[in-house]
Amino acid sequence: LISDGSVVCAEALWDHVTMDDQELGFKAGDVIEVMDATNREWWWGRVADGEGWFPASFVRVDEAFKKKRHRASLTNLQPCPQQADFQIYSEYCNNHPRACLELSRLAKLSKYVYFFEACRLLQKMIDISLDGFLLTPVQKICKYPLQLAELLKYTHPQHRDFKDVEAALHAMKNVAQLINERKRRLENIDKIAQWQSSIEDWEGEDLLARSSELIYSGELTRVTQPQAKSQQRMFFLFDHQLIYCKKDLLRRDVLYYKGRVDMDDLEVADLEDGKDRDLHVSVKNAFRLHCGTTGESHLLCARKPEQKQRWLKAFTREREQVRLDQETGFSITELQRKQAMLNASKQQATGKPKALCRPYYLTRQKHPALPTSLPQQQVSVLAEPKRKPSTFWHSISRLAPFRK
Repeated sequence: LISDGSVVCAEALWDHVTMDDQELGFKAGDVIEVMDATNREWWWGRVADGEGWFPASFVRVDEAFKKKRHRASLTNLQPCPQQADFQIYSEYCNNHPRACLELSRLAKLSKYVYFFEACRLLQKMIDISLDGFLLTPVQKICKYPLQLAELLKYTHPQHRDFKDVEAALHAMKNVAQLINERKRRLENIDKIAQWQSSIEDWEGEDLLARSSELIYSGELTRVTQPQAKSQQRMFFLFDHQLIYCKKDLLRRDVLYYKGRVDMDDLEVADLEDGKDRDLHVSVKNAFRLHCGTTGESHLLCARKPEQKQRWLKAFTREREQVRLDQETGFSITELQRKQAMLNASKQQATGKPKALCRPYYLTRQKHPALPTSLPQQQVSVLAEPKRKPSTFWHSISRLAPFRK
């Protein structure tokens, strides 16, 4: 443990309270100079107050505490800059379920079973299944914030390491939040794929080619040129694009694709109530979407001022979401997109098929064909069933105020 005249330092994990003069007392977080570590269970060390024996299980030795003739300090660790390195846990945790499925598939083949067992014996690993090893990083990333929170709880605010522990806790909370958010986003892509498959007359590229999050949705009035025609449309705001659809006249739950708006090069302008200078029509609760590159413009009106404000805030959130995805490097791979669309198509195939002809409620009902083998008299009886005589006219004549 100690060689080349260097001094190995250990960090105290727990308080060591002792009544023996030969033992060394210290508090959690103290840095101890380890002077003799020949015994596995008890080491000889020194702190500022003195030196003595202490249990080796109460401390942690790390290369960060190793020094040459000068006192070590936890403040040299600086855990915050390594926050970006922990983001690899996000991809690992998201791929963990698929890795377990692939592993279970390979476990059915004898050659892979022998290969995995040989690797375990070669590395002298404990006898647990490989999926148990794959679960270890997932468990650790969940424990880091809890352990740091417990450490911060018992660290005095005036201690030199308090700020570093606090910063490390904040960093690991951000990492855990990032992992949870990415997991939620990847679970949402299946829902988005299913939503797209339910839209009639879809045109253009798949929604998942650019988007992965539904920001806001609602009904708006779209005013189009050249005659300022008003159209009621359902709008769905995703990251990078805005999709608008038309509702079916009778079945309001059926949507027909009508178009999309690119949000990456778009300016949102809040309009005052009154006459629009471009279309020369009076508008209320309106805002305009203008594309700088193509010059395309969309005039949209909400029913109430509250709805208009919700849409304006939603456009701001959409830009913030895009910026955050760029900073964290979040994206959907081509394999994930294809798998989501494949799952959506399979689920739709098992459910109710789309109508390939006119809906049932639009078809004219035809009388059922009568069998020709029946006698004519019986056919007449079938064609004109006996009806119970109506008492309507009898009641009218009885209640009439005058008679003819």
